Amino acid sequence: MIFFALNVSGCYYSHLASGQLKLLWRRQPITEAAVDPAYSKSVRDLLGLVESIRSFGRELGLRVDDQYTSFVDWPGDRIVTTLVRTRPGSLEAVPHWFPIVGSLPYKGYFDQEWAEAEATRLRADEGFDVCVSAISAYSTLGWFADPITTPMLERGAANLVESVLHELVHATAFLRDEADFNESVAQFIGQHAAIQFFEQRRAEGFIDLPDPQTVRDAIADRDAMSAVILGFRSRILEIEELTDHVRRRSEIEVRTREKLAALPLRVYDPMAVATDARLSDACLALRGTYLDDGPRHEKVLAALGGDLSAMIARLSHWAKTKRSAEEFYDLSASEAAHRTR
Repeated sequence: MIFFALNVSGCYYSHLASGQLKLLWRRQPITEAAVDPAYSKSVRDLLGLVESIRSFGRELGLRVDDQYTSFVDWPGDRIVTTLVRTRPGSLEAVPHWFPIVGSLPYKGYFDQEWAEAEATRLRADEGFDVCVSAISAYSTLGWFADPITTPMLERGAANLVESVLHELVHATAFLRDEADFNESVAQFIGQHAAIQFFEQRRAEGFIDLPDPQTVRDAIADRDAMSAVILGFRSRILEIEELTDHVRRRSEIEVRTREKLAALPLRVYDPMAVATDARLSDACLALRGTYLDDGPRHEKVLAALGGDLSAMIARLSHWAKTKRSAEEFYDLSASEAAHRTR
């Protein structure tokens, strides 16, 4: 996730600046936190893994700098709460505009109660559908040295590795006003890089790492879930103009949850997935931001011979030269042969 706090006028921006400064003030070096007996062994072990993740990201060509060299012991399950809003009958997020980064499909709050109150207001006063999400990690695009936080550690080593690599993609390359591209490419590279990390760094000595096959299975499970939910999204778009679309949607949602419950998942519980799936318009819009372009990224990686470093180099070049996201997918045979860097 991309998140940027600026100390400019306005209550909301002041809130962002205050939250960001609070986060920065509470940082302590990971080298100190990783040996501090005040933290549990599991926290210390995961913090000890971070430098290996940073080194791996650097090897891939990601911009690492001083990112994730500090730790913040932050309460709760999130750093920020984000809102995505859609108009009635639409599955496209209504964007928010921010200085420097341009349009983003989400808006973040350090204060969860404020976020929930704003979601209620948007629904009641402006008629929006709103998807509220807890976010454990975000990137300031290299403007600050982002810390590891307690919420980033709560789901274990596999999630930590993928989250850090995902956010390092944002710090490496950002295309203004291309939120869908930025999020989808970070999601894609983060997942593939995480698999490679566990394949190459199975023995860290001090911590039992997930088996690479388990990591692959978990990502495959998530892909399978997403395929069902994106299929639901496509069906909703097809029936949008029908007079009985409300009834049809309800029927399709029931079948979608049945499909999720029947998935042959290897890591996740399909019944829990089916029950917990968020299928509102705004949540479907958010899902599309991260996943719609996945197949296109897959084609780019295949054209580059499966070389993830070459894909990262291409992405970095695109950001530096300010080329469009659409051009990124147009990989000619000569470009593929030379693996653009």
